[in-house]
Amino acid sequence: YLGDKFALIDAPGAVSFAADGLSALEQADMAIVVVDPDPARAGLVEPTLKRIEALGLPHAIFVNKIDSAKGRIRDLLEALQPLSAAPLIARQIPIREGDAITGFVDLALERAFHYQSGKPSEQIAIPDALAERESSERFHMLEQLADHDDALLEQLLSDETPDIQTVFKDLVSETRAGLVVPVMFGSALNGFGVRRLLKMLRHEAPGASETATRLGTNGSSVQIFKIANGGSVGRLALARILGDGLAEGAELVSGDGEAVRVGALFSVQGDKTIKLSKAEPGDIVAIAKADNAKPGMLLGRQAHGDASIRLIDLPPRNASLAIATRDRKDDVRLSTALHKLVEEDPALDWGHDDVSHETVLRGINDEHLAVTLAKLKRRYGVEVDVHPPRIAYKESIRKGITQRGRHKKQSGGHGQFGDVVIEVRPLPRGEGFRFDDRITGGAIPKQWIPAVEMGVRDAMEKGPLGYPVVDVAVTLIDGSFHSVDSSELAFRIAGRIAMSEALPQCQPYLLEPMCHLVIDTPTGATSKASSTISSRRGQILGIGSHPSWQRWDRVEAIIPEAGLHGLDAELRSMSQGLASFTARYDHVAELSGKLADDVIKQAALAA
Repeated sequence: YLGDKFALIDAPGAVSFAADGLSALEQADMAIVVVDPDPARAGLVEPTLKRIEALGLPHAIFVNKIDSAKGRIRDLLEALQPLSAAPLIARQIPIREGDAITGFVDLALERAFHYQSGKPSEQIAIPDALAERESSERFHMLEQLADHDDALLEQLLSDETPDIQTVFKDLVSETRAGLVVPVMFGSALNGFGVRRLLKMLRHEAPGASETATRLGTNGSSVQIFKIANGGSVGRLALARILGDGLAEGAELVSGDGEAVRVGALFSVQGDKTIKLSKAEPGDIVAIAKADNAKPGMLLGRQAHGDASIRLIDLPPRNASLAIATRDRKDDVRLSTALHKLVEEDPALDWGHDDVSHETVLRGINDEHLAVTLAKLKRRYGVEVDVHPPRIAYKESIRKGITQRGRHKKQSGGHGQFGDVVIEVRPLPRGEGFRFDDRITGGAIPKQWIPAVEMGVRDAMEKGPLGYPVVDVAVTLIDGSFHSVDSSELAFRIAGRIAMSEALPQCQPYLLEPMCHLVIDTPTGATSKASSTISSRRGQILGIGSHPSWQRWDRVEAIIPEAGLHGLDAELRSMSQGLASFTARYDHVAELSGKLADDVIKQAALAA
């Protein structure tokens, strides 16, 4: 635009896809936060503003859909200001004809413009009805700028009119320093206000060198911010060039000394790529064949001592699904596809659960996982069946017992013989498993005692209620052997028999995993969030103000893992999509009554 090249990264504001936005934000010279003109929806932008402020990134606000705005711009600014750490500076005021906004007055230039669909706005005289308001609003803008410029403040106190160069100098310096946040408006669909926004970016957005300083990079460097798979040119590492330019074949080094060779370079426009001979400083390019490159990696001409991977504070993964291919022949393709999807999206994770033997995919919320599954089918042709992951219930016992287990089998040649007597008793919660032996007089040769323990452990993998057994102590107290027929296998089977017969007599009971839950929510939704926790069998530990955000609360609770299913969607529905939570395993607690009966029935059906 006007001879300047811009690279625009469209980063979704929805929390479902926030990880991409966070990665992109760090590389940007400036962020444009797009908001609706409705003051009632202003609160939706607060988490985004907080993330941007935490990065120290200069930013501006663009009020979109201004042609359909019903309320006043000043009402929107009043709703937005408490959400921003820096003052919001209105750069424009609207020109209205009836209920419609048909143009704007630029307060810095003191010029009026009339929107023309598909064309640049037409300059017009400032309407007489707006002259007084324009003067008042411009003076307010200058007062805000004067908070950081003593010379300008002195001029205003002396009733002097600052020249336009002074005004723009302050706008540039204070915007780049993040001391103020410009607010502009328009309609992207009709092209209204977009050229004025680009002119603001042309003059007031920082350059690549200032971004490099903000990131703390030294000399020439390349910042990887995303991996893209599946295009016609294969795996691409999207990167920002800081410092010197970059050519194909260049040798780069990560912070920990790992060598990365640059393949072909491409410019990117959506899903289209154009091959480049070289990249200029400040460019955003796609690098092919940089197989070692990962998102967040900083590469330089030589080992630079910076952190190899910049850690981004990702939203918590609060949704998970167990997935299985419909055709077992696709298992290898599924693994390959999931590896590529997780490489592209750091908020995704997947793994194999050793207890349930399920492949579990984890993401930010249900919407995030739904989009991922759609990509899995569209890009890689892998169809999967999904269901909620099995909850890791366990069981324990209330009383102890002494039990004999004997395995005897004769089928020609050497037989099998193992005979053990064990004492089984409960342990305090969280003690796990303990095995001892009190064998005397060689009743069982020492080399076969470990096999008895293995057999006991085998029986504990699935107790009488259908779940792994914990917090149990077993002591081997007696037994017998046969000089010919006894073996390691025979004593392992005998140990399993003894434990399997003992456990149903020890008054087994069910344990369910409990999680420590932390909910961050706007204050207006706190009572609803608390009620939701209680309805899911949760116990409130405390409610207090958010440690960093005004008008927000933090609720802490203990809740069964089973109560987390669907919690994200419920919390967001009651908080305009703003509330979020983190949960971590805390302990196990006894589950009884009808709920326990239902869980035991589920285990029996799955057996």
